[in-house]
Amino acid sequence: MGTAPDTPTRGSVVNTAAPESPSSATLGTFTTVPTPSFTSTPVRNHTRKSVHRSTTTRRTTARRTTARRAAAPLATAAALLLCGPLAATPAHATDPPGGSTDTAAKPPAHMSTVGGKRLGRPGTQVALKQGAPALPKGLSGKSWLVADAESGDVLASHNAHWQLPPASTLKMLFADTVLPKLPKTKTHKVELSDLEGMGEGSSLVGVKENYTYTVHDLWLGVFLRSGNDAVHVLSAMNGGVPATVREMQAHAKYLNARDTHVVTPDGYDEKGQVSSAYDLTLFARSGLQKADFREYCSTATAQFPGAYAKDKKGKKSRSSFGIQNTNRLLTGFGVEPYKGIAGVKNGYTTNAGSTFTGVAQRGNRVLLVTVMNPQQGGGIEVYKETAKLFDWGFEAAGSVDPVGTLVRPGAAGASHSSADGEDSRKGAQASVSTADGSSSGMWTAVGITGGSLALLGAVAFGVHRRWPLPELVRRRSRD
Repeated sequence: MGTAPDTPTRGSVVNTAAPESPSSATLGTFTTVPTPSFTSTPVRNHTRKSVHRSTTTRRTTARRTTARRAAAPLATAAALLLCGPLAATPAHATDPPGGSTDTAAKPPAHMSTVGGKRLGRPGTQVALKQGAPALPKGLSGKSWLVADAESGDVLASHNAHWQLPPASTLKMLFADTVLPKLPKTKTHKVELSDLEGMGEGSSLVGVKENYTYTVHDLWLGVFLRSGNDAVHVLSAMNGGVPATVREMQAHAKYLNARDTHVVTPDGYDEKGQVSSAYDLTLFARSGLQKADFREYCSTATAQFPGAYAKDKKGKKSRSSFGIQNTNRLLTGFGVEPYKGIAGVKNGYTTNAGSTFTGVAQRGNRVLLVTVMNPQQGGGIEVYKETAKLFDWGFEAAGSVDPVGTLVRPGAAGASHSSADGEDSRKGAQASVSTADGSSSGMWTAVGITGGSLALLGAVAFGVHRRWPLPELVRRRSRD
């Protein structure tokens, strides 16, 4: 049975500070992450009772869910007025248990070899040179991967292509597919049908029927609160959930993410919905080429539009409430914020356990780390193991031979697989793409060079092995 596809702390967050505009947001940075000025009130998950409900039941549940979410910010605000400031409650106070109900205890003996033959082998794959640091002890993730985000070199992996439930990390593929199609300033008035079909107990940001939101608002709800309500509204704007699922599957194929089978756009547990640490890393790498994706996934706190109210003079205005990112390495709740972190997405469901893909920079090196379903510890274990792998990756870079590569998009990327991934890297880098399938525009070629931006011509794709990322939002603390 599935539960909400992220951390099991749900609900609106009320900002006791001065109101901000609905579009205001606080961005995380690579060196420091600002401490939010407010805390969230956790709401415990509920177990999903049935996936296949009648239309009447779905509509009733949607109305009740909408009503509950509409009342939450107002009820908390009323408590503030009557009783004064509420006692601070740590965000994510209720953590998911370690591990999941997934009965597959061992990875398949043979898995995909996209990116290199070694990545298709079960167990840990690493090629340490003399003097290289040993891998961290105590890693319990069923699957994990450490890669250089720009060169694509996989520095180490563990069951990289094991097909496992992805939880809300699948929202990275949703965003990479849909985000370029909807202008951020576009507005949409939510209909009841937009909110139908969500799994019971879904994580919600607080989208309400008959209220109007901008696309920018909705994406903040997707990335910060992992809101399935925001995902479903954006899917409705994109032609509906079935059409969006088809586009996501096609985009996954284009990215050579061959371990991924999409059933829902939000990552909620469904039979047959799987991905892998390798594929999730591909989704993050592709998404990070998009400026809006980088902005949303690195935002620590923001204001989300709330209810309408009238003042004493009868003037109608709209309130807002604070939301914060459920990525603990970004916000620092329960764990130390990771220096250099800039996103990207965490998740949790009953079947998936805890999942996380993160990107971080140290100096001129940018690493991607994905960890799926740690088998020990509580809900924060996925962040602890991710931080350990980041530390190892930054220390080990240059002292290990790659065991594979993150292939580039296009048909050529998946057709090469050698023992060490070298053939795959050559083949992938020779493939020059001018569009990203369902997304529009050229693949960005902006590199990081000593903190400055360097624009590379499209011809560089054919002669350089690297796929440089744009500057990963060195942002406001530097200004």
